[in-house]
Amino acid sequence: MTETGSTLAARSRPLPDGGHLDALDGVRAIAAFAVLTFHVAIESAAALRDGFFSSLLARGDIAVPIFFALSGLLLYRPYARAALTGEPRPDTRRYLIKRALRILPAYWLVVAVALTLWSREHLGDPATWLQLLFLAQTYELDPWWVGLGPKGLAQMWSLCVEAAFYLLLPLLAAGLAAFARRGGDDPGRRARRLLLGLAALAAVSPLWTILGHYPVYLPNLNSWLPRSLVFFALGMALAVVTVWAHADPDPANPARRLVRSVNSSPGTLWSVAALAYVVAASPVTGPRFTGVEGVWAGLFELVLYTITAAGLLAPAALLSRPGALVGRLLGNRAMRFLGRISYGVFLWQFVALYAWYQFTGQRPFTGNFPINLVAVATITIVLAVLTHRYVEEPARRLARPARRAPARPAAAAAESPPRTRTP
Repeated sequence: MTETGSTLAARSRPLPDGGHLDALDGVRAIAAFAVLTFHVAIESAAALRDGFFSSLLARGDIAVPIFFALSGLLLYRPYARAALTGEPRPDTRRYLIKRALRILPAYWLVVAVALTLWSREHLGDPATWLQLLFLAQTYELDPWWVGLGPKGLAQMWSLCVEAAFYLLLPLLAAGLAAFARRGGDDPGRRARRLLLGLAALAAVSPLWTILGHYPVYLPNLNSWLPRSLVFFALGMALAVVTVWAHADPDPANPARRLVRSVNSSPGTLWSVAALAYVVAASPVTGPRFTGVEGVWAGLFELVLYTITAAGLLAPAALLSRPGALVGRLLGNRAMRFLGRISYGVFLWQFVALYAWYQFTGQRPFTGNFPINLVAVATITIVLAVLTHRYVEEPARRLARPARRAPARPAAAAAESPPRTRTP
């Protein structure tokens, strides 16, 4: 039995490219708790021991590229739609305001708590506050702290990268759109040009990695945006595919064929992602926790992390049937809940980790990984829920435009007498 044209078309495109995908909440939840597990594994020394399991724990930072790819997918999608269909592009001012309200209020709260708990001697330093509040700490080459940031805030280097991408995205989108328009009005041609431009953008990361090792190794460059552009470009490319699948009515266009292939075998992509993760946990990506030592190790890490992120994210990003296995695994109620609070999980995990160690009197690298993981995860979830309810959601509502009443037809307006407002 052969499928009808309408059935084939329905199965060859993802959900509406402007809608919310519950499965992506699940991916976000996985990434958030992978980062938390990674940090607890380091603090408890579980990731420092010899052995296969320890090596897997030691590469839990793969979750960061997944977050970056998610940002590229979700934030570039309206720009891709504008480039392919000619719709108006997002308003830059409104976009930046929404991004600021989305990330800054909750982040500022965590900064204030962490500095008060562990860096009180620097509370009166305006330069420290400016750097931290506006996510510029990774650009300070000679700070008073050691490493990526003050105690309790080390993971925020990735938020600095996110913020840099947020600021750059409207310019990147404008350049990509201009390049796409040179291909004419055909959505397929425009999409191919967008993907070509994104391939060039992704190539910045390996070039930056090489630059960071020659003539001398500059490890601080690893925490700047150019090294992570390949992960954002991956998400942006998935955004182009989702829009292309809707904008081009031909059921045989490459985007719909790709969507159909991904939906028919998500397990294959997840297996590829798992295999790439296992290889990344081997010595091919260099020694653990000592930076990316050697240009080849850095390049292998980029490639393997990109494959892992693509294999995990693509089945959710290109999902065409929410009731399929991918939708049930990643989009169920529990995963949606954890995805909604994932930003708080990311923000609070080091505060919860260090507070727990202080409360229990534990010293770093002394074991008890399972117990510490459960305790730190519980504390983090509680803080994340409170932050989501009382900080994130109120801030997000500030960015929502007031809903206007639907316009009444002119004839109906003429027939109805004017109403007077009662006190």
